[in-house]
Amino acid sequence: MAKHETPLLDQLESGPWPSFVSDLKQQAEVRAKNEENVEFQIPVDVVEDLLGILELSYKHGRTHWKHGGIVGVFGYGGGVIGRYCDQPQEFPGVAHFHTMRVNQPSGKFYSTEFLRKLCDLWDFRGSGVTNMHGSTGDIIFLGTTTPQLEEIFYEMTHNFNQDLGGSGSNLRTPSDCIGAARCEYACYDTHALCYHLTQEYQDELHRPAFPYKFKFKFDGCPNCCVASIARADMSYIGTWRDDIPIDQEAVQAYIGGEIQPNGGAHSGRDWGPFDIQKEVIDLCPTDCMWMKDNKLMIDNKECNRCMHCINVMPRALRIGNDRGLSILVGAKAPILDGAQMGSMLVPFIKAEEPYDEIKEVIENIWDWWMEEGKNRERLGELMKRQGFQKLLEATGLDPDPRMVQEPRSNPYIFWNEDEVEGGWTRDINEFRKHHQR
Repeated sequence: MAKHETPLLDQLESGPWPSFVSDLKQQAEVRAKNEENVEFQIPVDVVEDLLGILELSYKHGRTHWKHGGIVGVFGYGGGVIGRYCDQPQEFPGVAHFHTMRVNQPSGKFYSTEFLRKLCDLWDFRGSGVTNMHGSTGDIIFLGTTTPQLEEIFYEMTHNFNQDLGGSGSNLRTPSDCIGAARCEYACYDTHALCYHLTQEYQDELHRPAFPYKFKFKFDGCPNCCVASIARADMSYIGTWRDDIPIDQEAVQAYIGGEIQPNGGAHSGRDWGPFDIQKEVIDLCPTDCMWMKDNKLMIDNKECNRCMHCINVMPRALRIGNDRGLSILVGAKAPILDGAQMGSMLVPFIKAEEPYDEIKEVIENIWDWWMEEGKNRERLGELMKRQGFQKLLEATGLDPDPRMVQEPRSNPYIFWNEDEVEGGWTRDINEFRKHHQR
C-alpha cells in the first residue's frame, strides 16, 4: 500500500501518454521489494516521499523545495545541485534530495555495461531515479543525501573513469550531436571539438567564477539536433561555403517517384505524388532555387544553408565540400521573457586542431563578460544591454553583413575618435567647442 495518498498525481496517469508518476510508483515498489536484500544507503522510502511532497505542492500550488544552498564534493564547485524540502518531518526521505550531473559521453555513446554500472551505483547510494538526459545534456542522478556525495564521486572517478558535469555559475557540460560518427550531414568532427574544449576548460567547468551559467553546444550541421541555436551561449553549427552539389539524375528520380522524398516511409508522412515546386522550391526561405530546362538550379550565393532541400532530397543534393562551422552567441531559453536565439558572430571558420582561433574567440568573450556582466546575467542579456558593437570590440572581429539580423532602423552612427580621419576629427572638435561655449 502506498505511503501517501496522491489523488492529484493519479490524474496524470489517466491521459493517453506515459506518465512519470507511473515510473516513480514502479521505482518505489522496486525499492520496497528489495529492502530485505539490499542495504540501501539512503532511506528506502525516498521515492514514496518524493511522490508525497509533489502531491503537496500540487495541493498548495507552490513548491516545497527550499533554495539549494551550497553543497558539493571536495575540489569541485560544480556538478551537484543542492535540494532540501521544507517539510522534513513529514517527508524524511527527501529531507536531502541532491541532484548530481554526470558528464555524458560525447555524442551520448555508451555501452549497456556502463549504464548498468551507473544505475547500480545510483540504486545503492541514491534514489534510483534518473533523467536521460537533462536539457544541458548530462546524465542526471535525481536524489541523494549529503553523506553520499563524496562516495558517489569517488566511485565514478576511480572505478568508472567518469566525471561530474557542470552546474552553477560556470561552464556547463559541453554537449554535441552524433556528428560524423553516424550522420552524413556533419560538416566537422563534433566529438573532437567537444572533447577538446571539455578538457581545455576543466577549471571553468568545475570552479564557478562566471556571472552566471555558460553553455557550449556543437551541432554538426544546420539541422541543429542539439538545439544549440536556441539554448547555447556559444553554439557551433556546421556549415559549408562552396556550392551544393546536385545530382540531376536523382532530381528526376524524385520527380518521377522512383525515389521517395525525405527517407520515404521512415519520414512518418505520406507525401503522395512528389511536387518539387511545392515541396522544395516554394519553401526555400531565400527563393534561391528554380527549374530551368528540366534541371534544378541553385543561386548558391543567396543560400542560407537551411538544409530543407537537402533533407527532402538527400540523394540529389549534398552538403558542400569546403566545410567548417559558424559560431553564434547569446542564445537562452528562459521561462519568463521568452526564447532568445543565437546571433551570428563568426560566419565561417575551419574546425581544425588545435582550434586556437576558436579558443581565442571564447576567451575574449569571457574576459568581456566577466568584466561587464552583472550577477546572473547571461551573455545574451549583456549583448542586449551593451549592444553587438561592444561584443565586436571585445572579440576584435571585423563587422560582417552576415551579422546583421535586420536592416538598420536607427539612423545614428557613432564613431570612436581614433577611427575618424583628420578632417572629420577637426569638424567634430569644432562642433564640441561651439556647444561648450
